[in-house]
Amino acid sequence: MSSSVQRKRVRKSPEARRAEIVETAARVALTEGLECVTLRRIAEELAVRPGLISHYFPSAEDLVAEAFAVAALGELDSLLPADRPDGSPTGYLARYFALSTGEAYDDISRLWINARHLSRYRPALRDRVAEMELASDERLETLIREGVERGEFRTDDPRATAIQILVVLDGLGAHANTDRTDRPAAVTRMAVTTAERELGLERGALEREAEAEALEAEAEALEPEAEALEPEAQDGEAG
Repeated sequence: MSSSVQRKRVRKSPEARRAEIVETAARVALTEGLECVTLRRIAEELAVRPGLISHYFPSAEDLVAEAFAVAALGELDSLLPADRPDGSPTGYLARYFALSTGEAYDDISRLWINARHLSRYRPALRDRVAEMELASDERLETLIREGVERGEFRTDDPRATAIQILVVLDGLGAHANTDRTDRPAAVTRMAVTTAERELGLERGALEREAEAEALEAEAEALEPEAEALEPEAQDGEAG
């Protein structure tokens, strides 16, 4: 007589379930657009009934706003971490520009374009857009202030400088949906040029720093491999 063992379903805590819903919605928002964040769509992604999603988010507008905030904050933490135990302000700023320019950054640029457009009609989303704009301003301003205190940057108004840089980045990001193959290098580099000018840095300083950071990271990645080969080399010498 055959028997089957039913898999016991693990009930997630309300906090874990809500986080799962928001993370899924954020992924959909980032890759497909905020319009695709609906209760039914997220339910399908999680293989649950729409009623479960509406239990945590009675209004789809609240889920859209939360999805945007989580996606935007995740990207900000990746581009410019709040905690920076290692490295210099110049190094972190160079890394920020290296990550926030080019095709790899297009998804987040599209998300911001999408959110700012929809926020005209959606108050909950409008509040989150304003919140995340302020978070970006403050994160970059804090880095600039650290650079000034350490003598790496020179500016009398770190906040104004941060906003100038972000305005240029936003302007460049506004073209994420268009062909930029013929864009002049001077335009592509405009945000970096603005930062170097406003922070009293030599032209090319941030790009050189980014290259140095990349080489250092590559060297660190190769260290374990080199250490693993050392015993083999020693055995060969002993033989």
